[in-house]
Amino acid sequence: MAKQNILAFIMAGGEGSRLYPLTAERSKPSVPFGARYRIVDFVLSNLVNSGIHAIYLLVQYKSQSLIEHVRMAWVLPPTLPGHFITVVPPQMRQGQQWFQGTADAVYQNLNLIRQHSPDLVLVFGADHIYRMDVRQMVEFHQDCHADCTVAALPVPLEHASAFGIIDADPRGRVLNFLEKPKNPPPMANDPTRAYASMGNYLFSAPVLEQALIEANARGENDFGQHVLPKLVKNGQVYAYDFSQNQVPGVRDYEEKGYWRDVGTLDAYYQAHMDLLGLTPRFDAFNAQWPIISTNYQGPASKFQNAHLDNSIVRAGCLIQGATVRNSILRREVVLEPGVEVDGCILMDNVIIRRGAKLRKAIVDRYNVIEAGTKIGYDLEADRNRYHVTDSGIVVLAEAQPYVPARTSFAEDL
Repeated sequence: MAKQNILAFIMAGGEGSRLYPLTAERSKPSVPFGARYRIVDFVLSNLVNSGIHAIYLLVQYKSQSLIEHVRMAWVLPPTLPGHFITVVPPQMRQGQQWFQGTADAVYQNLNLIRQHSPDLVLVFGADHIYRMDVRQMVEFHQDCHADCTVAALPVPLEHASAFGIIDADPRGRVLNFLEKPKNPPPMANDPTRAYASMGNYLFSAPVLEQALIEANARGENDFGQHVLPKLVKNGQVYAYDFSQNQVPGVRDYEEKGYWRDVGTLDAYYQAHMDLLGLTPRFDAFNAQWPIISTNYQGPASKFQNAHLDNSIVRAGCLIQGATVRNSILRREVVLEPGVEVDGCILMDNVIIRRGAKLRKAIVDRYNVIEAGTKIGYDLEADRNRYHVTDSGIVVLAEAQPYVPARTSFAEDL
């Protein structure tokens, strides 16, 4: 594959209303995921691991948390020309308005494309959990002499109505885009599955610039609804089969082509459960394709008379006389004697006092659960105090930071 000059835009401005209350104080891409990541870390890791280092993050809603995360976790060496990860809020260069849609966000930053003069432009979402070698999509794009290539995920036909669906011919050339169709067209080579759009696009730079200028003139602002359907009629748009992407280090027991849109609380919770077990659907440990995030400098976790089963615990935690099952604990979580946690996600600096019991709960950071509290055992009572999803997941919003934080087991002795 001939070396290409590639510029990447990551659409990181999502409000994430369906993830509320986790998005009450932060944008969707900056919501924590797993024991040590943010959602945005997955797309950034995929790009950097693929050798793509010229990256702009387009932000909008409640962006400060994301800005701080990128500042601390994603500084590329400034001595290497063309290596940068830069946060770009709305510049209002085209008028007094925020980004009006995905295409408008890139249109408002056409000056960055002209400044870098890339051969290809990636426009990727920041809301998904997956691994992808983007170089293979680039190679497919070049082999097809495509104007635009859309990453496509094969999904069972019976579930396809929940997605934006791509109708493509046997060569992968896109014939049509259908938004959540009642009767989705099957893949040309597999009548049991359909192509779902992953919201990740690769454009030849001149084609993208012209398409955005024309879309803006028509008052259109979205890639999926406006720009891509026009390109299908007038250009060469191809679907790249994500299930064929080969990432080094992925184990045989992992789900092939793992990709999750964690845009709802239920999907977010289930994706966490996919990390657990000796043979998880998605194994967060892959030395050949690491997920990069902040380098936390705290101490190792401490355990005393604790029982842990099928759980992931990050550094800095203090667990004494507690039982933890099927759960994920982020940094500096404190569990006191008699606590029981089952099927929970506990974020940074959560304290759970003596004898409290939690089941199937997401607890955002800085919460202090008082002694003897029960959460997840009486959903009607929980609804009066917390957010409860349709599937019965109890979600506690971020609390105010507490001072001072507890630092040792001995404090209660």
